[in-house]
Amino acid sequence: MRQRVWLIERGVAIAALLVLSVLPAWTAQQHAATGLVLKVNRKQTMFVVSAQEIPGYMDAMVMPLPVRDPKQLDGLRPGMMVDFTLVVTPRDSYAENVRIRHFESLQTDPLDACRLAVLNKVLAKNPSAGAALAVGQHVPDFSLTDQTGRRVALSQFAGKVVAVDFVYTRCPLPNFCFRLSNNFGLLQRRFKNQMGRSLILLTVTLDPDHDRPADLTRYGSIWNANPASWHFLTGPAPEVKKVTSMFGVEYWQDMGMMTHSLHTVIINRRGDLAANIEGNKFTARELGDFVETVMDSPRNARQLGRAALSRRDLLSQNSSRTQK
Repeated sequence: MRQRVWLIERGVAIAALLVLSVLPAWTAQQHAATGLVLKVNRKQTMFVVSAQEIPGYMDAMVMPLPVRDPKQLDGLRPGMMVDFTLVVTPRDSYAENVRIRHFESLQTDPLDACRLAVLNKVLAKNPSAGAALAVGQHVPDFSLTDQTGRRVALSQFAGKVVAVDFVYTRCPLPNFCFRLSNNFGLLQRRFKNQMGRSLILLTVTLDPDHDRPADLTRYGSIWNANPASWHFLTGPAPEVKKVTSMFGVEYWQDMGMMTHSLHTVIINRRGDLAANIEGNKFTARELGDFVETVMDSPRNARQLGRAALSRRDLLSQNSSRTQK
C-alpha cells in the first residue's frame, strides 16, 4: 500500500512538473511580425499597425497594440515600416522589441551607391534644392500638367486625401516604378467609391523630357487609370524638380536610364504631410490601410475602440485555435 501511495505521489509530482514546464509557452505566445504604422498614441502608450500575415496564426489585419515600455515608441511615426514581437496571453496582447525598419538604398550596384552619395552632397550644397518637408508640415501648392494636357494644382483637391508617387514610364524593374504604380492601381480598385470624392492619386514623372501626356496616357492605361481622379503629371524639368525636392526624392539620368529613390506620399484633408513612405517593402494592403486611416481620421476615436474589441476577439479565437 505504501509503495502504491508513493508511486501515485511521485506520478502527481512528475505531472505537475510537466504542466509547469509547458505553462509559459501556453500562457504567452510570441510571434515575429511586420507592419506599416498607421497611428502613434504616446499618451496611451500604443500604436496602430497594418500588420502583415503571420503564417499559421493570423491573416493580415489592422490592430491597435499597446507597449509596456513607452520607449518602444521613441522615433515612431505614421508611415514607418516596423518589425516587432506580438505577445499574446490569455488576457491581453501587446508589442515588444519594436524596431523601425529604416529605408535601405535601392541601388544594387556599389558604383550607383557611390553616385547617390555624391548626389546627396551636391543637393546639400544647392540652396534651390531645399529641405524635404517633415511629417505634419503643410504641403505648399504646386501645379503640373496631367495626361489629358490639363493643368492640375494640388490646391484644387482641398478637403481630400491625396496620395503621390514618383515613377518614370521606361523603368525596366518590376519591383520599382511598376510596383508603386500597381499599388496605386489597387488603391483605385479598393476605394473605387471614394475616388475623386475623398481620394485623389497623383503620379509624378521623374523623366519629364521623355514622359509627355501621351506617354503618360499609355502608361496609365495599364491600370485603367481614371483621369478624373488619378492624374499622371509632367511639366518643365525645373517645375518637376521643385515638387520632388519637397519630398526628398533623389533622381538623375544615368546612361539613358534613371537612378532614383522611391517615395510614396500621403497628404491629409488639411493639406498637411501625413506620411512620406520610403522604399518598396510595404504591401498595397498596408498602404490602403494607411490611406483609409487618414480618410477616416475624424472618426478615429470611435473606430479605435471598435478595432480594439475586434482585435481582442480575433486574438482570442486564434489563441484557442492554436491551443487545439
